[in-house]
Amino acid sequence: MSRGSIEIPLRDTDEVIELDFDQLPEGDEVISILKQEHTQLHIWIALALEYYRQGKPEDFVKLLEAARVDGTLDYRDHEKDQMTCLDTLAAYYVQQARREKNKDVKKELLTQATLLYTMADKIIMYDQNHLLGRACYCLLEGEKMEQADAQFHFVLNQSPSNIPALLGKACIAFNKKDFRGALAYYKKALRTNPNCPAEVRLGMGHCFVKLSKPEKAQLAFMRALELNPKCVGALVGLAILELNKKEADSIKNGVQLLSKAYTIDSSNPMVLNHLANHFFFKKDYSKVQHLALHAFHNTDVEAMQAESCYQLARSFHVQGDYDQAFQYYYQATQFASPNFLLPYFGLGQMYIYRGDRDNAAGCFEKVLKAYPNNYETMKILGSLYATSNDQEKRETAKGHLKKVTEQYPDDVEAWIELAQILEQSDIQGALSAYGTATRILQEKVQADVPPEILNNVAALHFRLGNLGEAKKYYAASLDRAKAEAQHDEHYYNAISVTSTYNLARLHESTCNYHGAEQHYKNILREHPNYVDCYLRLGCMARDKGNFYEASDWFKEALQINQDHPDAWSLIGNLHLAKQEWQPGQKKFERILKQPATQNDAYSMLALGNVWLQTLHQPTRDKEKEKRHQDRALAIYKQVLRNDPKNLYAANGIGAVLAHKGCIREARDVFAQVREATADVCDVWLNLAHIYVEQKQFISAVQMYENCLKKFFKCQNTEVLLFLARAYFKCGKLAECKQTLLKARHVAPSDSVLMFNVALVLQRLATSVLRDEKSNLKAVLSAVKELELAQRYFSYLSKSGDRMKFDLAQAAAEARQCADLLSQAQYHVSRARKLDEEERSQRAKQEKEKEELKLKLMQEQEEKRRRLSEEQRKLLETRAQFVEKTKGLLVFSERPESQREKRKGGGGSGKRRKGADYEDFVNDGSEDDLPTARKKKQRRASSSEGEGGDGTDGERRRKRGGRKARSRHQSGGQDDGAPRSKKPRKQPQKKERQRKEEAKGERLSAAMMKKVKSKAIISSSDDSSDDDALKIADEGGKASGSASDSDGDEAPKQQRQRLVSDSESDGGGGQSPRAPSDAGSRRSRSAHSSSEDEGGRAGRDDDDDDDGGRRGGGNSDEDEEDAVGGAPAGRRRRGNVDDDEEEEAAVSGSERDGSGSPPASVRSASPVDSADDSQ
Repeated sequence: MSRGSIEIPLRDTDEVIELDFDQLPEGDEVISILKQEHTQLHIWIALALEYYRQGKPEDFVKLLEAARVDGTLDYRDHEKDQMTCLDTLAAYYVQQARREKNKDVKKELLTQATLLYTMADKIIMYDQNHLLGRACYCLLEGEKMEQADAQFHFVLNQSPSNIPALLGKACIAFNKKDFRGALAYYKKALRTNPNCPAEVRLGMGHCFVKLSKPEKAQLAFMRALELNPKCVGALVGLAILELNKKEADSIKNGVQLLSKAYTIDSSNPMVLNHLANHFFFKKDYSKVQHLALHAFHNTDVEAMQAESCYQLARSFHVQGDYDQAFQYYYQATQFASPNFLLPYFGLGQMYIYRGDRDNAAGCFEKVLKAYPNNYETMKILGSLYATSNDQEKRETAKGHLKKVTEQYPDDVEAWIELAQILEQSDIQGALSAYGTATRILQEKVQADVPPEILNNVAALHFRLGNLGEAKKYYAASLDRAKAEAQHDEHYYNAISVTSTYNLARLHESTCNYHGAEQHYKNILREHPNYVDCYLRLGCMARDKGNFYEASDWFKEALQINQDHPDAWSLIGNLHLAKQEWQPGQKKFERILKQPATQNDAYSMLALGNVWLQTLHQPTRDKEKEKRHQDRALAIYKQVLRNDPKNLYAANGIGAVLAHKGCIREARDVFAQVREATADVCDVWLNLAHIYVEQKQFISAVQMYENCLKKFFKCQNTEVLLFLARAYFKCGKLAECKQTLLKARHVAPSDSVLMFNVALVLQRLATSVLRDEKSNLKAVLSAVKELELAQRYFSYLSKSGDRMKFDLAQAAAEARQCADLLSQAQYHVSRARKLDEEERSQRAKQEKEKEELKLKLMQEQEEKRRRLSEEQRKLLETRAQFVEKTKGLLVFSERPESQREKRKGGGGSGKRRKGADYEDFVNDGSEDDLPTARKKKQRRASSSEGEGGDGTDGERRRKRGGRKARSRHQSGGQDDGAPRSKKPRKQPQKKERQRKEEAKGERLSAAMMKKVKSKAIISSSDDSSDDDALKIADEGGKASGSASDSDGDEAPKQQRQRLVSDSESDGGGGQSPRAPSDAGSRRSRSAHSSSEDEGGRAGRDDDDDDDGGRRGGGNSDEDEEDAVGGAPAGRRRRGNVDDDEEEEAAVSGSERDGSGSPPASVRSASPVDSADDSQ
């Protein structure tokens, strides 16, 4: 089937040449025909497009290039054809540049396209097709996205339904991460033309994925595949959705989709990268490398190239080819977009492998910036910064590792890293972190604690001074290392050597020098090159004062390493200790000559100290002194330049300033150093020296004393001498003397100390002798001290050290002491006379004091005798009252009218009758009651039965509520008898009978006058049950002393109860005894029952009011019965034998310990019955 033809008009004729599209000649032949016939430009363009459609791009380009020059433009609207020619050729160049791999060729093609579009702009600038083509070109370049967006926007303003413009806007919105906007443009294009190609659906699917709508994305991709089964992008999109489900079947489906896409387009870089990722997890690294490399060479999109390089890098990484891995990781970071951070993570690991910690930290910082809480990144950064010399980075590491341990508390490695960081600043925190790591290892991991951790824990305890704990952990570390030695003998033997050395240091700190020496020498037998052991043995010998032996050990270390700076430093310090300044100076200068230690801070400070020490030697050469000051100052400044935080250098600068006389500046320097650290002894001493120079002696003394306490376990003669000097300058000679004597105990042969002691003794003696108020003892002591000072000065003037003090001055001081001793006899006689006067005066005062003391003792004895006599009389009076009140008491009955008034006044009418006598206690024997009354009591007791008293009754009253109250109201009944639900009223006949008997048993008028009542019941008509309970409780708990206080208020009450004195003595506070026979039938008065209950309630910490009301509460009606007309026949089983009751009644207060006099007797309740058994 013919695809058509085109006619070419012949010049100057009406004939045409027809060219069939199916049989187009060569491009050059067509060009010659077109040129010969001066053919119009639009025919050139049509033929060029046909050649392009037939896959002949070379002829296409030749025709368009020739058309630009030879095409005829002498017809209408030729400008549009001219623009189309330029735009078409430019679009072709843009398309070729998009496919070109060579960057130079690509750049050249894009340059040609730019020139063509620029030429087209000059012909017709605002043509839609021209603008669309130019916008696509700008979009392809990537850097001109805003320009492309403006051109698409211009086209849409002219034609809102222009599909290429809509698709261009969608692409731009997607790249700007405006996924909703991009989706809207795709939807508008689809609504404008529902038959859009599959790529529109593909774009919508990508938007749905970014908007987290995987279901809609899947539908879009499936629709794209329906429109174009070979749409590779849709296949890859579906495959990724399936792989993200992380299920076995979905992963299988995803891989199948990728394989299908690979079959369709084996050079698609996106497909190749995803397949490489799949084979990486299948550990088929050769396929990973093949696919990723193929993808890299088939794309010029940097994001895809970055992905390909990353796949290659991690495949080499996992195979251990770190050089290749480093190369591809680095290349991936060059191509990667800012959001693709995986290559940086791998590159950081490669930098760590290469030892480049700074670049490694930079890579991980980029990852952490994008993912602030990423666990692995924080852990790696914490580990990197932990070993940094920068304090700020160490603090950063501490923060990262703390976050890691908070997110993953069981990460042992993180805890160990954190502990290692904290070792430098927070020893206790480091111990805690090590403890957590140890616990996790033992409990969670079920593993033994490594010997390294045990050794570190021991070292931390050693630094804290916990030497016992340190020793225990060192021993555990050694045991663990020996046990693990079978797995890696060389490694664990090295750990054993370290732990043994640390254990030797521990012995050295505890002054167990023999044990430390044995450990050091044992290490040297196995490891003769262990230099630190030689150094420690030398230090131990030095501390013992054996300088020559110490020097030999240090030289042994130098034989192993001739340039060992520590050995040379220790030898130099030996020279300085012996004040051999020049040899010591040479040793430190030798250290500084070595290239590795040319900036050694310790050696430079030692040299500065040597020059500073020369300033303290007496010299008259001011120029020499100034040179030495400048040299010392220069050295200290050099140390500070190398290490701005070196405190010792700052301290040295302060010392030089002080020597120059700049006291205020020196003080400021020392104060700043002391603020920075309180662990440098020299700073404290220098600051104290400054205080002395400024005459602030109190501050100086405090500083010296604090320095002694803080830095020296034993007395230091140098610091003691400084302290004594401060005391001497401030005039405290006694304290100065004591301080110098302490120093003399440490160094008895020190001539300087001897001179100072003699001088202080002389000054003290002089002050004592000149004081006319000094006593004899002080004067004699001063004379002896003056004689001792003279002997000291005489000795020093002949045998003293000329380098330390002037011997002539010692002789002059000795002569002065002799002059003072010549005047001593006068001072002694004066002091003796003064002492005798004081002694006589003191004897006189002592005599007067003894007389006054004797007089006071006599008065106190007389007072004590008088009180004893009064107490004896009170006891006799009480005994008489007890004898007189052993008879029965009969209480007068209230008037009937008053009782009726009380009944109407308030209070509950339903109450047990046993409560009538609840507030009354009897101390007398119940045998004194008349026989008839005893019989009534037996009958009442038998009717009351088991329920009238005892603990069971109390419990039932507390639990039983109304039943218990009903039982008491009815007079009680046997436990076995049936109980009625309502309380039965006593027959009126029995009530009257009991009242008659009560009247008959009333006391005579003579006896009534001898009875004293103290317990008072409130006369209020509406007193509540609670008030009655309180009175009952008081009756059960009151002692004789309590009744005294009640008796003072008796006149204020409206009515009284009458009771015997013996009652208040014995029954008021006496608790019931345990029953002697559970089955015996002993009865007591009705009040005894209620009192026992009230007393027991009081002892049980005041049971609740309801229980009290049920067990012992009395209302106004009860009070009326109790005072006037209560029946005497009520009784219950007793808990105490009669003899015991009598004993309790008579002597209860003595057993209670109240000691109340019998005059203060409190009446609680009457006694109603006696024991029937008698």
